[in-house]
Order: sequence, then structure tokens, then C-alpha cells
Amino acid sequence: MSKKTRKKSDRSTASRKARTHLAKASAKRPASKAGRSAAAKSGKSPARKQTTSRGPSRKIAKPSATASSNRKAASRSVLAEGEKAPAFRLPRDGGNTVSLQDFAGEKLVLFFYPRADTPGCTREAIDFTRLKDAFAAAGTAVVGVSGDAPKAQEAFRNKHQLAVPLASDEQHEMLEAYGAWGEKSMYGRTFEGIIRTTVLIGTDGKVIKIWRNVRVDGHADAVLDVARTA
Repeated sequence: MSKKTRKKSDRSTASRKARTHLAKASAKRPASKAGRSAAAKSGKSPARKQTTSRGPSRKIAKPSATASSNRKAASRSVLAEGEKAPAFRLPRDGGNTVSLQDFAGEKLVLFFYPRADTPGCTREAIDFTRLKDAFAAAGTAVVGVSGDAPKAQEAFRNKHQLAVPLASDEQHEMLEAYGAWGEKSMYGRTFEGIIRTTVLIGTDGKVIKIWRNVRVDGHADAVLDVARTA
């Protein structure tokens, strides 16, 4: 075979290969477009190969602070009239302690106030001091309780010449047990704190009456009226 004939044969072979390659490429392109078109009409994305045998990872939502707070509040038992008064022992002004057992066999008034030496708390403590002898005549002792430290209670007592024991519950355990700790709002802000509350306990150690969200004016006199007849 001559060189001229071989060259002509090689060009013919290359031409056939090129036409075959183009034909295959053309056949693939319409199929790909058709697949995309069908997927678009159905509204589904083309299926993708799964790269792992495990399903897609899911994030477990953590409970919000508000939800936790609500559950905590719901778990607290609310003290009710007629129930046994929760036992307690707390430090008090003067460096001693005060407990429920100290008043066994007599009635006891516990008045819970938000903060020592603030206007409302001062008026309330002065009113109970003023009526201390009248409570004693009714067989009733009186104790004030707040979250203030004993030193703050002492300063409060000395400044206003208070004559009733002032107990310190800095851990809020007794406050919670007596329902005097909970959600409050002030100036558009919500927070947890001491709810002004008074509890009258009978000689049998059971709760006679509970005053919640107390208004100071006339309150001590109202408590004395109940204590006299209880």
C-alpha cells in the first residue's frame, strides 16, 4: 500500500471515530435535559447518592431558660392552710438561731418581707413590734424573715428599735417552703424574689391562715385579730 493510500485511510478512520464520539455525546445531552425538565415539573430535586448509611443528623433542642423556670416553679408545692408548717432553723439577729421547735405549744406569726430597711418592710416590722405585747397576750410569738444576712438584720433592728426576732434565709429554702419566694415584676422587669407573705401557725403546728401579696397598711392589726380568735 502506498503512503498516499495509508494517509487517506488514517484520515477516514479518524473521521469515523470523531463522528461516533459526537453521536454519543448528543445522545447523552437530551437525556440529561429531559431528566432535569421532569424533575422541575414534579417539583422534586434529582436524587443524590447517600454518602453515609446513617440518617441525617438531628439537633436536639435544649430547653429554654423560661421553660426550665416554669417547670421549676410548677414543681414547687404551695403551702396550704391546714397543712403542717415546714420545719426550719435559721440564723437570726444577735448571732443566735431561731427554729419552729422554739415555739412549740404556742401560736406563731411569720412575716416574710423582701428587704431590710426599705420603706414598706420598715413600716411592717415597726407595726409588728408595736403590737408585740398584744400578740403575746394572745399566746402568739412573731418572727420576721427575709433573705438578708444576719448583720443586715442587726443593723435593721438597731436603726428602728425592732423588738421581734429577724431571721435570715439567704439560701431561700424556707422562703420556698412557705410559698414566699416566686416570680415578681417591677417596672416592666420580671424576676424571682421574696413575695410579701404572712403565715399564722397554730399550737398544733398546722397553718391557720396565709396572707399573700400583703399590703402593709393595717396588715399587722388584721393578723392580730385572727390570732386572738384562733
